Order: sequence, then C-alpha cells, then structure tokens
Amino acid sequence: MEEEKKPYGTVLLKAAKIIDHLSNSKEAQSLAVIAANTGLSSPTALKILDTLLLIGYVEKDEQTKRFTLGSALIRHANNRLANLDIIKITEPYLRNLQAGLDETVHLGILDKDEVLYVNKLETQKAIANINSRIGNTNHLYSSAMGKAMLAVFSEEELEAYLGRVELVADTPNTITDRAVLKEEIRNVRMAGFATDDEENDLDVICIGAALVVDNKLYGAFSVSTPKYRFDREKTIAKVLETKKNLLAELGKTKTFG
Repeated sequence: MEEEKKPYGTVLLKAAKIIDHLSNSKEAQSLAVIAANTGLSSPTALKILDTLLLIGYVEKDEQTKRFTLGSALIRHANNRLANLDIIKITEPYLRNLQAGLDETVHLGILDKDEVLYVNKLETQKAIANINSRIGNTNHLYSSAMGKAMLAVFSEEELEAYLGRVELVADTPNTITDRAVLKEEIRNVRMAGFATDDEENDLDVICIGAALVVDNKLYGAFSVSTPKYRFDREKTIAKVLETKKNLLAELGKTKTFG
C-alpha cells in the first residue's frame, strides 16, 4: 500500500497562508491582522515575514509597519501570466472588442472557487471605481465572468460549489440567496452571457461570456462599463460576436491545456 505523501517543511505551508492573505488584501496589513487571519502566532508570523522580506516576496512600510506583497513575487506571477497561451490567443480579439466599445475588458480563468484576472485592457475614458488588477481574484457568484463559468458547471458541480462557498454581499445588489443564484445561472445558460449588475462595484455593470470548446472551460471574458453610459444592447451584441469569433479560433488552435 502506497504511503500518503506528507508535506516537507510545514513552514512553507505557513508562508503560503501569509502570501495568500496578502494577495487577497486590498490594503497593507499589520502583523496582528496577518497572524489573526492565518491562525499563526505573532512571533511565528513575524519570523516568516522576515524571511519573505529577505527574498523580496513581501515588502514592509517602515513607518506604518504594515506588509504587502513584494515585487519579486509579483514579477514571478506576471512572468507566469505572460506565458499563458489563452492570453496570447485571445489578445487580438479582446483588443478589437475594447476598441469597438472603448470600455474596460477583462480576461479570467477558473482558479479553484474564484476567477483569476489574467488580462485587462483599460478604457481611455473616465471610469467608475473598478476594483480589478491582473493577478487578483474575484467571486464566481457575483462577477460576470464568474457566473458565465458557473453556467458551464454540471448541476452536481454547481451544488458542490454552493455547498462550500459563502455568498457574501459586496454591494446591495449581490445575490446571496442560493435559489436565486441557481435561477440566474439557468438564465445565463440560455442567453449565452452573464451580467454583473452592480454586484461587485456600485455604478459598474459587466457583461461576460465563457470560452468552452469540446466541454473544456478555457476561461471567460467581460466588458465593464460605468452605469451612466452602459449601452446594454450594443455591449451584449459585441460580447456575443467576440465569443463566437474566439470559440472558432480556439476550436482551430486547441494546442494548450
């Protein structure tokens, strides 16, 4: 009988908890907050942070004594993202979409129970507060890309997801009722696109679509627009046109996993 593999060096697991916490935090974090959110004691967290500081994986503001992700880690992450084939293949189509609407366009991939932003093409026009950066993650249940991905899940996969994820309201429009969300996902399946109606950021509406070829989910893309200049009909038409063109391209390519 094969022995169950055990992790070598639990300090690496503890360091990963700290990095995950900093990655998900929009603001610099104090030692006390990091310790509390990772389940580590303050002395243990500090020792690990000191090591991460030495290799550039975290940075520390000497005035506030707060920590953020370091440039070395961000550089590694950006190098990894730059080499993703899905970015290279979708880039010209998403640039065309962005030029046609002059609004912010995102590309994301499924990352466990979240959507990971891997590309962002920004508008030159005034924008509302869109809290998105390449390398950040967002909820599946409240983002246009995320809901488009959930619509690809089987009923069993969707039920499992809803069983393990807490539906937390980021705005008054966020869907937190599981039955309502399931109905929303059924509508996404029929329409071929998903809508984030101020569910992540107030005054921002997003339309997104998933990229699925031969039952394989490659990712999703979306257009984010301030509510005051949102043209629903035009945006949906452009998103569906881009989806059609991308699926044709991915169907021809299919060279990446």
